[in-house]
Amino acid sequence: MTSPGSKKLVTSDGSEKKVSGNLGKVSFSGDLNDSGSSSHSSSGGGGEGGTFEYFGWVYHLGVNKIGHEYCNLRFLFIRGKYVEMYKRDPHENPDIKPIRRGVIGPTMMIEELGRRKVNRGDVYVIRFYNRLDESRKGEIACATAGEAVKWVEAFEEAKQQAEYALSRGGSTRTKLSMEANIDLEGHRPRVRRYAYGLKKLIRIGQGPETLLRQSSTLVNDVRGDGFYEGGDNGDAIEAHEWKCVRTINGVRIFEDVANFKAGRGVLVKAVAVVEASADTVFEVLLSIDKHQRYEWDAVTGDSEKIDSYEGHYDVIYCVYDPKYLSRIFCRWQSKRDFVFSRQWVRGQDGTYTILQFPAVHKKRPPKSGYRRTEITPSTWEIRSLKKRSDAETPSCLVTHMLEIHSKRWCKWKRTSYSKFEKTIPYALLLQVAGLKEYIGANPAFKYETFATVVQSKFPDVPNGEYVDEEMEEQFYDATDSSSDEEDEEESDEDDEDQDNKEIKVKLKNVSWAIASLSLKRPKAPGASNVLDASVDPVSIDPSQFQGSLRKGNGDKDSNCWNSPSGMGFMIRGKTYLKDNAKVMGGEPLLTLVSVDWFKVDKAVDNIALHPKCLVQSEPGKKLPFILVINLQVPAKPNYCLVLYYAADRPVSKSSSLGKFVDGSDSYRDARFKLIPSIVQGYWMVKRAVGTKACLLGKAVTCKYLRQDNFLEIDVDIGSSAVARSVIGLVLGYVTSLIVDLAILIEGKEETDLPEYILGTVRLNRIELDSAVSFEE
Repeated sequence: MTSPGSKKLVTSDGSEKKVSGNLGKVSFSGDLNDSGSSSHSSSGGGGEGGTFEYFGWVYHLGVNKIGHEYCNLRFLFIRGKYVEMYKRDPHENPDIKPIRRGVIGPTMMIEELGRRKVNRGDVYVIRFYNRLDESRKGEIACATAGEAVKWVEAFEEAKQQAEYALSRGGSTRTKLSMEANIDLEGHRPRVRRYAYGLKKLIRIGQGPETLLRQSSTLVNDVRGDGFYEGGDNGDAIEAHEWKCVRTINGVRIFEDVANFKAGRGVLVKAVAVVEASADTVFEVLLSIDKHQRYEWDAVTGDSEKIDSYEGHYDVIYCVYDPKYLSRIFCRWQSKRDFVFSRQWVRGQDGTYTILQFPAVHKKRPPKSGYRRTEITPSTWEIRSLKKRSDAETPSCLVTHMLEIHSKRWCKWKRTSYSKFEKTIPYALLLQVAGLKEYIGANPAFKYETFATVVQSKFPDVPNGEYVDEEMEEQFYDATDSSSDEEDEEESDEDDEDQDNKEIKVKLKNVSWAIASLSLKRPKAPGASNVLDASVDPVSIDPSQFQGSLRKGNGDKDSNCWNSPSGMGFMIRGKTYLKDNAKVMGGEPLLTLVSVDWFKVDKAVDNIALHPKCLVQSEPGKKLPFILVINLQVPAKPNYCLVLYYAADRPVSKSSSLGKFVDGSDSYRDARFKLIPSIVQGYWMVKRAVGTKACLLGKAVTCKYLRQDNFLEIDVDIGSSAVARSVIGLVLGYVTSLIVDLAILIEGKEETDLPEYILGTVRLNRIELDSAVSFEE
């Protein structure tokens, strides 16, 4: 057995070598903190050619010909852009043949469906489908959220390798079937690098025994460019001012002293470092196993899941005995119960956020002998901390935040012996201490399941052709439910064998913070050569462009928009690739000239082509360049928020914006970034939305239309279950929210740095009923 922080290399002669750190720069990287993709490096290993490969155990989900749902344990093997599925591990059974085989095409979409109950337990489901034909689809599942993320990243890299192979040529039939579906002009240099990377295999997760017992020990290789420190790390400046008021059992308790007198409640949070990966802590928090929760949770130990929705939302019923908490409750002999909902999101940086609200559910109405209690709304945040070396135990920062009535909180702070220590809010805060001690007392939680790097024993696959041309099918067909009867009968036998074995934040505070840093709004850093300096700028008159949503007259105005400075956002600086340093954003490069707020029956694409659109107007045609952002909001009815950004000069072809505008869809997906910030609103909504930058092309489906003097980006927020759940929460409070958004292109190479903000928008307390019906 290898020691913590090491990897095992199996050489061609079967001997094992234990190595520390990264082997030939083989590491997990990508946009997610705990990704399963390999590094984009070709160094090390003596210049050996080949492609990265991934393998591991997954569940194959589907429905057979007679309508019976099955969940079969399968060994999945990704080699470049090719995928094979086995009933047993081919490394242990060299003569075994794959039961399914396919190729990952550029039109394949991968979506995380979240947590789902299948047979004996909860699994995390991944869906595959063809974006040109959604009837072609399939599903696999993993035991943990962390492993699901790693597989998603592996498939995303395989898609990029498919694009690279297509750009270099290949079989005529492959080109005919794929080339029409994706624009490969201007492929990324990184694709070239990992197409010639080390030929290694990376095991994702553990073996079948671990999957069957739903273990929480996970692989957790923190990204090399992850930059974490204590406190709230975000890409937007917030006006919180946290002060530590108590330290109990190694857990710090903070209060937000900013705007203390502004509202009726005080934000309080408990923070601790837990020596386990973020994936592990997340699994422990979501588990409602009574025996496990009895060891660390004094409030919700007796829990029962009564409903779940879309894989990222469930409803929990809890019972507790008041004698363990407030002495005030002892006068009643009846027990207490409560119902609350949990909604969770995993950010692209690997941070988990769990929102807990009091709830009502028809399956658990108030019952005799129990006193129904409304639990305090709270949030959990689990953020991985950067490891100094591979030998170091993984750790994460766990934050539990809730709101307490200001009068009660002041009384509790003033008294030497506080009744607060006998209350439910205190018990909720102390869940962090219980969690920390519980994981600390169980060493199995502390260690990772290490990535096993082995030398490939399989023959090389030519870059352009597959060994068996008859198997050149898209992978979602290979995992589709249409399998032969013999295979399903064997699957059932295999399964039997396995069974037997906020305070509201005032705008003036944010404005003061920004003004104190600079009295003058600087130009966007790094944006000096983006627009063609050889062309004289045109005059942009915003009065010529009238959208359905009006421009506001200040922050106190409602149902309107404004364009704030980019100084409220943190973006990648010139030296980011070396030291992870971020700088304050400057003045947006593009001018926001108009905003449309439409009500639609279904999502509408290509709005810029509508005859009455701003882009098609005479003033619009005279503009050198227009960037149209169409945010498609799923609701009843659906909405479209359309932002129009104008440039006063043509875009330079050699700039990062020029490469983005004229690049391929995959290039754009990997760089189109949005930073959100709830400037004013309910604190739970702020925690749900967060302030971390999001690569929209990776999180949701984005479509691009490049014509004439414009580029339109249609962002389908409803394409992701996670995004749908968050936007549903936001819409519930939208009339009291002030939201800032910044749009930019992510700098992945040194030549793309420093980043610059393309455009910003501030949405002031938008009213849903004010949306104008869109006419085709």
